[in-house]
Amino acid sequence: MTLVAGVDSSTQSCKIVIRDADTGALIRQARAAHPEGTEVHPEHWWTALNEAIDAVGGLDDVSALSVGGQQHGMVVLDAKGRVIRPALLWNDTRSAEAARELIGELGAAAQSTGRAAGEESSAPGTDPPAAGRAAWAEAVGSVPVASLTVAKLRWLADHEPEAASRIAAVCLPHDWLTWRLSGATSLTALVTDRSDASGTGYFDSVANAYRRDLLALALRRSQEEAAGIILPRVAGLQEAAARGGADVEGRDLSHLVLGPGCGDNAGAALGLGLRPGQTSVSLGTSGVVAAVSATPTHDASGLVTGFADATGAYLPLACTLNGARVLDAAKTVLGVDYDELDALALAAEPGAGGLIHVPYLEGERTPNLPGATGVLAGMTLGSLTPENYARAAVEGLLCLMGACIDAVRAQGVEIDGVSLVGGGGRSAAVRALAPAVWGVPVDAPEPGEYVANGAARQAAWVLAGGEAPPVWELSGGAHLRADPQPRVRAAYDAVAAVVAAQEIKD
Repeated sequence: MTLVAGVDSSTQSCKIVIRDADTGALIRQARAAHPEGTEVHPEHWWTALNEAIDAVGGLDDVSALSVGGQQHGMVVLDAKGRVIRPALLWNDTRSAEAARELIGELGAAAQSTGRAAGEESSAPGTDPPAAGRAAWAEAVGSVPVASLTVAKLRWLADHEPEAASRIAAVCLPHDWLTWRLSGATSLTALVTDRSDASGTGYFDSVANAYRRDLLALALRRSQEEAAGIILPRVAGLQEAAARGGADVEGRDLSHLVLGPGCGDNAGAALGLGLRPGQTSVSLGTSGVVAAVSATPTHDASGLVTGFADATGAYLPLACTLNGARVLDAAKTVLGVDYDELDALALAAEPGAGGLIHVPYLEGERTPNLPGATGVLAGMTLGSLTPENYARAAVEGLLCLMGACIDAVRAQGVEIDGVSLVGGGGRSAAVRALAPAVWGVPVDAPEPGEYVANGAARQAAWVLAGGEAPPVWELSGGAHLRADPQPRVRAAYDAVAAVVAAQEIKD
C-alpha cells in the first residue's frame, strides 16, 4: 500500500490526513490548534504542523505530501529568509482602505492612458473606481478587497514602510510551509500553485503569470524594484515541487515527494471531487461558495473573485467574512448548545415571525462592506422570542450565502445544486432550511477534512501522473430537498439593501 498525506493549515488549526494513494481510504489523521487572531506569526503554523505530524504517527511510511492552506495570508521574508512581521490573514480588514486606493489608482491610470496594466481600459467617462474595478477584473479576475494579499501589501507599504523596505520575498501560508518541509534555505526554492497564486491579486491565472506591475503598484515601488522581489515559482498541476529535507526538525523527510499544494478552497473542491458545473458551499470560519468552471470569470463588481482550481480549471468564488460564527454568536446570546439552537430554530415558522437577521457581525466581504455591523430587524413583542431569534440567525446565514450563490450564477455559472460542507453544515437547522432558502437541491457529504483530503489527492496525483487526479469515491452523506421559500430571501434582501445603503452613505 502506498500512502500519501494531505495537510490543511487553516485559520484555526492544522489538520493532517494519511490516505491510501489508490483508493483514498483513510488510514489515520490528527490535528493541532493555531492561535486566534487576524495576524499570526508563521512559526505558529510550523509548530502546529510538527505537532500534527507527531500526533499522526510520523511520515516514515508516507511517499508524498501536499499542503493546502488558508488563502491570501501575507508572509513577507527578508533576504535571509526570516519572517519580517506576523502574517496578515485573510480576515484582517485593516487593508480595506488600501484596496479602495488600489482600485482608484488603476482606474485613474486607465483614464489617463486609455489602457490599464496592458489591457483595454473601460469606457471613457467612467469614474476611476468603476474603471479600476473593470481593469483589475480583466487583469487578474478579481477586484481588490481587504482579504487579498495585494491590499495587505499596500497597507504594509503605507503603515510599516521600514518593514516593507526589507521585503526580499512574498509568499503565502502553504508556500512557506512547503518550503520549510523541503529544508531549503534559498528564497528561490519557494514554490506555489496556480490556485493559491490566483488569490494574491497579482497573478493572472489565464496567462499563468505574475503581474509584477500590480505588485509594484501595491508596494509603491518601481517595476524595476518589484522585479527584484522573489515570488514563488508556480509549479505544474501534478508536478513534484520538491523533496523533503534530510533534517527537518530532526526528521529525515528525504524520502518524501512534496506536491505543489493548493489554496484551501481549491483543496476542498479537489477533496469533494467537484467537476466543472458543480458547486460547494462551505460554512466554516468564513462562508464560501465555490463553483468549478471550465472558463474564467471577470466580475468587475468585485462580488466574485476569479480564482483558479487545482486541476487546470477555474474556481469563481464568493466568500463571506461571517460563516458558522453566526451560529456560535446566536447560541451564546441564547445560552444554549448547538442541539438546542437547532431545536429552537426548527420550532419557529419560516420567516421567523418577521424577525430578520443580517449577520454582518465582523464587517463583510460579500457584499464588500468591511465596516458594516449586523442588524436585527422586525422586532416586536410577538416576534422577539428565542425560537424566532434562533431561526432568524440560521435564515440570515443562509440568505447571506444565497446572495453569494446568486453572484456566482450571475457570472454565467450554472448552479443547479450544491454540496454543503464545513462545521456549520452539520447543524440540523442549516440542513433542514438550506434547500428551501437557496431554492436548489443540497447534498451534504459525510463530515470530513475536505481541504486536507484534496491535498492528499493531489499528492497521489503527483505520484501516479496522468491528466487527472485519481478517483476517490465519497461514501455516505445525505440528499436534502425542500420546497423553495423565496419570501424569506426577499425579506432579508430588503433589509440588507438598507444596511448597504447606510454603510455606503457613511
